[in-house]
Amino acid sequence: YLLSGIFLFLLHTKTVAAVVRAEGPTSTMMQHAPLNTMITISAAALGTLYLQILSLFVILFFYHVLVTPIEIYNPVGAMGMILLGWVCGIGVGMMFMALRPWAPDFVNIATSVYSRANMIASGKMFVANSLPGYMLVMFAWNPLFHIIDQCRGFVFINYNPHFTSISYPVWMSVLFLMLGLMGEFYTRKRASASWGATR
Repeated sequence: YLLSGIFLFLLHTKTVAAVVRAEGPTSTMMQHAPLNTMITISAAALGTLYLQILSLFVILFFYHVLVTPIEIYNPVGAMGMILLGWVCGIGVGMMFMALRPWAPDFVNIATSVYSRANMIASGKMFVANSLPGYMLVMFAWNPLFHIIDQCRGFVFINYNPHFTSISYPVWMSVLFLMLGLMGEFYTRKRASASWGATR
């Protein structure tokens, strides 16, 4: 069950980092006419998804062959949760990316703090059903916590997530994406070439 949490945590945090580092509106690459920030964000996000899914399949293959056969209860649902974690990472990354030209140092620190906080707040090392109520409220705000717990419900036949939902991370991902798109559009319209000169 540790792997089910760690894979999702890594995919989410690496997607956030890749999208934040994608070429922004002040990049010299944006001088080339067909290129825009949506292309660079999409390329960064798809590249991360490809690498993490490939890593997932390689690790699971070797574990299946060398240690013990793996049986996933609902592979389609588990893959859906993986993709939801990826989309949520894109949304969070886009919000940070939209802020980056305005406050680059703050965004670097905030991205690092977000990924470090998710080391604990994502719930990758424990099961939500085993938490007492007073501890559950400390993690229930995090969409990744819900995604990991729901994914475990799809992976394991004997685990039924009682305290998390799929709808919360879906709506939070939509919210993050909309805020990120609005922020990115606002920043792109007001970007100055001189912003990137000293960075």
